[in-house]
Formats: sequence, structure tokens, C-alpha cells
Amino acid sequence: MISEGEFRENLQRLRDRITEACSFANRNVEDVQILPVTKNWPVDAIHYAQNAGFSRVGENRVQEALGKFGDVPDVKWDLIGHLQSNKAKLVAGTFSRVQTVDSFKLLTKLNDALMQANKEIGIFIQVNTGEDPAKSGIWEDECEELIEQALGFSNIRTEGLMTIAPYSPNDSSVARDAFSRLRLLRDRMVQQFNISLKELSMGMTSDLKEAVMEGSTMIRVGSALFGERTY
Repeated sequence: MISEGEFRENLQRLRDRITEACSFANRNVEDVQILPVTKNWPVDAIHYAQNAGFSRVGENRVQEALGKFGDVPDVKWDLIGHLQSNKAKLVAGTFSRVQTVDSFKLLTKLNDALMQANKEIGIFIQVNTGEDPAKSGIWEDECEELIEQALGFSNIRTEGLMTIAPYSPNDSSVARDAFSRLRLLRDRMVQQFNISLKELSMGMTSDLKEAVMEGSTMIRVGSALFGERTY
């Protein structure tokens, strides 16, 4: 694993990239959060993030995150990988947010588990705005119904939308279109339900500029901070 000094250098380069993108988009850099993604990395990665002032990290797999919880008690956890409904009980009371809610069944299982644990959780609705068959998420025309259902659960706070753009390294317009569609969808849902949906979780290391241009409030970043994991 890289040293903490190397992590700090990577973080500064990442912040410079975000600052440049915000300047180009005429946005305030304070409006774009970085979510350090610590999947496949040891607990040291989370300590690096904490020491740099981050209070929240992202993990893809429930089981991996559960193995780290005891070593970092003062951090909030976002689940950014697909969540199977049969693992909802493992998430309740441990994660503070699930960014990948994509079905009524999952909503129901989550709320039942949260009620039993007397806990609440924040969620993002994951929408497959890039229409990529390799990605999870509901279709755009399903979002209204799922948000309406989510708003009916007392232990769930619907805080925003999330998407993963199709992989298209030679055509940045593909990612930008997916992000634009999520922003426009969010705007329609805000008007429809008179809710804030403040967060737009979109953009990663490779497409953060396009995400910032289209209004992302949260960039999910792993490799740009911690390097490529060797197996």
C-alpha cells in the first residue's frame, strides 16, 4: 500500500482536478464532496482519510466493510456497491447511507431491519441513466414510483440520486449525457414531490470532470487516492 505522504500528494492532485473542473463549470468547489472509496484496501486507508479530515468513506461489499468497522469507530460508511435484499439486516445499524437502492423489495427489507434495530438510514436511489446493461439501477421512468414508495418508510431518508456512467474512455460525451440525465431527473423529482434530493452522487476517477460539469455533489474516488490495487 502507498504511504500516507503519497496519499496526501494524491489528494492534492485530486482536489486540483476538481477545482479546475469547478472553475470551468462556474461552480463553487465547496459544493463538490470527495467520498474516499476504501474497498479492497486495509484499514490504514481509512485512517489516511480520517487524518486528512474525511468523516465518511465508501465501501462496495458489506462483508468487507463489516470486517473493518471495529477498527475505525469514528467514521461514517456509505455502501456504494449493489445490495442484495437478504443482506439488509447487516446494513441496518452499521452503514449510515446506502447509495444503491434500486427496488421496492430492498426498501421494504431495509425498513423492516431498521425498525427492529431502532435506527434510521439515508439512501440514494440508483438510476441507470446510461442504460448500460452491465450496471445496476432502475430505469428513469421507474424513479417516480420508487421515490414515492421510499417516502412512505419512516426509517428511511431519501437524500439523493446516484448513477454510474457507462465505461467509454474515448468518448467523454457518454458519461456527460448519463450525468445530465440524472440531474434533470432529480430536478423533476424535486418539483414532483417537493423534496430537496440535495445529493447527486456521480463521477469517479476517470469521469469526474464530466460529473462536475453536470452538477455532481459527490465524487466517489478510489484509485486516484490510493492507487491501483495489485492482487
